[in-house]
Amino acid sequence: MANIDSLLKFMDNSPCNFLAVKTIKEILLQNGYFEKSLKDKLDAKPGEKFFVTKNDSAIFAFKIGHKPVTETGFRIVAAHSDSPCFRIKPHAEMCGEGGIVRLNTEVYGGPILYTWFDRPLSIAGRVILKGENALEPLTTTVKIDRPLLSISHLAIHFNRAVNEGNKLSKQKDMLPIIAKVNEKLEADNMLLKLVAQEVKVNIEDILDFDLMLYDTEKACTFGLNNEFVSCGRLDDLSMAHAAITALVESTGDDATCIAAIFDNEETGSGTKQGAGSPVLANVMRRIVEAQSGSFDDFSRAVARSFMISADNAHAFHPNYAEKYDPTNHPHLGGGPCIKINANCKYMSDAHSAAIFKSLCIEAGSPYQYFVNHSDVAGGSTLGNILTSQMDIEGVDVGNPLLAMHSVRETASVDDHINTTKVMTLFFNK
Repeated sequence: MANIDSLLKFMDNSPCNFLAVKTIKEILLQNGYFEKSLKDKLDAKPGEKFFVTKNDSAIFAFKIGHKPVTETGFRIVAAHSDSPCFRIKPHAEMCGEGGIVRLNTEVYGGPILYTWFDRPLSIAGRVILKGENALEPLTTTVKIDRPLLSISHLAIHFNRAVNEGNKLSKQKDMLPIIAKVNEKLEADNMLLKLVAQEVKVNIEDILDFDLMLYDTEKACTFGLNNEFVSCGRLDDLSMAHAAITALVESTGDDATCIAAIFDNEETGSGTKQGAGSPVLANVMRRIVEAQSGSFDDFSRAVARSFMISADNAHAFHPNYAEKYDPTNHPHLGGGPCIKINANCKYMSDAHSAAIFKSLCIEAGSPYQYFVNHSDVAGGSTLGNILTSQMDIEGVDVGNPLLAMHSVRETASVDDHINTTKVMTLFFNK
């Protein structure tokens, strides 16, 4: 269960994308990796272990193999750091009747809104501070470790039909309460004053912020035999944790291995730190050129590479059997899922699926398939977006979850352990 204890700690320390990257950096530094800047030259010496970040919210860890990448290719596991949530807008304080102060927020991604009601919430994210050069501001993170807000639901007495369906306004219904004040003046700059106090700076030094709400309840296991995991952001931080754990625990030293944690998958990956950008391909190209100096060698290395795109799948929900494919509905505890889509929403095909199945068999892990019900449109994920940057072979996989995009999702303990084993074996190849 050590791997699950590690997962629970990781989740509690990672309430948003910026804190997830900070936590991953700490894990890598503790395991002999060091940080490089994308602005610097990448020497990529055999045996070297390093990482780079983009926008403080994406991180790419590399273990350079002792054999040239033109011979072994790259071994890549990709996941993402972001999850659906509420982002705090600028000038957020809204002081209303009775001195009740709410924060103005907007929805990031596609959360299940109802699940955010009436629970203790707090604030985490990134704060941008004045630097010596206007073009190089300073960056820090903040995580307020106490219940600070709540999004209160309207009482059933004022809406007797609430349980029959109630359309929610993201602008009206979902604003969290943060304080009660005696005068409106007290609400002015309330958030900035709080953040300045938390990061121990003067309020005048804060230039801007990326702040999100998060559920303060801790990650936990549950079930008769503690066979399930309950936590927010399991999609996709559980896969990020598996990827990083597999990389630092792997012992193979021939091939160059990469754990790539992108941002903004939940909003389409179309950012400089998202899978739709050339950020990973550019670093891979620089590694090849550092080894051989030949652009052609990059294409040769990619042709020998393989990627596991790891994003969670939908577990079979026994209350809603009609929503699932009749013969391909993965269940909790049944092992990692291979994602298949006839219209190429996933990068999996028979050849890449066979490779992943072989890894599962060798690792002693069960595996299963996820295919959408043919009348239900499916989404895409990292794999097919990354292939727009390089023609790499790979497979889309993920552990099954219940209540995906809820404020708390449910996963299987065994699935997380097995997927980490499979990824470790992959890196050792």
